[in-house]
Amino acid sequence: MKKVVTIIGTRPQLVKAAVVSSALRKKTKEVLVNTGQHYDHNMAGVFFEELGIPAPDYNLNIGSGTHGAQTGAMLTEVEKVLENEQPDGVLVYGDTNSTLAGTLAASKMHIPVFHVEAGLRSYNKEMPEEINRIMTDHVSTLLFAPTETAVINLKDEGISEGVIKTGDVMYDATLRFIQAAERDRSLESFGLTSDQFILATVHRAENTDRPERLAGLFHALNRAETKVVLPLHPRTRKKLQEANLFHLVEHSPTIQLLDPLSYLDMLLLEKHARYIVTDSGGVQKEAYFAQTPCLTVRDETEWGETITAGWNRLVSPIGLDLEAERRQLHPLEGTTTLYGDGHASEHIADHIASELQKEEVGTWAAHS
Repeated sequence: MKKVVTIIGTRPQLVKAAVVSSALRKKTKEVLVNTGQHYDHNMAGVFFEELGIPAPDYNLNIGSGTHGAQTGAMLTEVEKVLENEQPDGVLVYGDTNSTLAGTLAASKMHIPVFHVEAGLRSYNKEMPEEINRIMTDHVSTLLFAPTETAVINLKDEGISEGVIKTGDVMYDATLRFIQAAERDRSLESFGLTSDQFILATVHRAENTDRPERLAGLFHALNRAETKVVLPLHPRTRKKLQEANLFHLVEHSPTIQLLDPLSYLDMLLLEKHARYIVTDSGGVQKEAYFAQTPCLTVRDETEWGETITAGWNRLVSPIGLDLEAERRQLHPLEGTTTLYGDGHASEHIADHIASELQKEEVGTWAAHS
């Protein structure tokens, strides 16, 4: 049986692996590598437990650091794993430093790279994620695009070979786990009532590393007419403290502060929120899957389909009036088929298995 090394390291990647790995292991031998990019138990560890993700074969425990230091440390350790395992392919997800490290290590060793969520573009190269996406796409053998827009983005960059529109694995995950979230969790445990709260998440550097944007956003949350539920990312907490802004959440009359939530808890709150305020790419999509309106605090998004469908709106944190922006949303009722049929994971596993059966696969093991 052919062998695939899968590289993960962040919470969203764990969610994606929960559905893809189960499909992939029916077709190949999978070796799971966790870089430890999200190293806090609440940020990542609990995901393995509640989503039934197989225990990693390798835990690299890289942790935090600057982009260069973190990516370099991952590259060194992933290369050791690949030398030891001699896989037939490497599977990476999305646009994180774990993605880039896995991609670079594999490509330098002439091992095919399979990229889930290929073709996403914000067209903002100040975002580290944008650089990671572009570099990964340009060396990948199979590029699993979640949407037609992603396929077009790749074509515009001269990439058409190996591009496959599969749908979005996060839609698969939502369909699989939402019933468990409703069954095993309750809004009452958070002191909440459906449609009577705003769910907010903040973590991107473009907001946390700019005090004027950070202050604008949290002043807006404090002015909200509805209770704001805020699972606070550790990095955002640190940035608020450094900017002397933590009082905006610590003593807020409107903000209910929570520790980072598990995936199932987030699904539950996303489904029952009045609307969502976020800078997360994943939460934007999950809001759409839940048919919950969303305000995205960014200048651009990789998920333009959610805006076209009227469920999502880009907003600036400077002078932000949440209720005024929410009233500008005009959601189109309907299905979520923009993101596939809910079987993207199976499509990905089938294409990888087919690719690995090609005659030329045998030459891939001759790594330099």
